[in-house]
Amino acid sequence: MIVYAECEYIISTAHSLKEKRAVLQSMLTRTKQKFNVSIVELDHQDVWQRTCIGIVTISSDKLAAERELMHAIRYLDSNPEWERTETRKEYL
Repeated sequence: MIVYAECEYIISTAHSLKEKRAVLQSMLTRTKQKFNVSIVELDHQDVWQRTCIGIVTISSDKLAAERELMHAIRYLDSNPEWERTETRKEYL
C-alpha cells in the first residue's frame, strides 16, 4: 500500500526565501532521518511564507503505512515556526 499526502504550510516567521529554506530544509532532513518516508517541497518554491510538501510511504499493510505517514505529519506540525493549512491524502 502506498500512502501519499500533500501538506500546505504557512511559515509566518520567514521574512525572506533564505529564512524559509533554512526552516524547510531542517525539517525535511530531520523527517527523512526519523521516519520511513520520502519528503520533498512540491510547490511555492519562490514564495517566502508558504510551502507545499509531498510525503509518501509504502508498506505491505495499509494501517502501518497510514500510521507512519501520520507520525511524520505530527512531527512536522510540532515545529512552532509554521502552521499547516491544508492536507490532501491519497491511497494507491
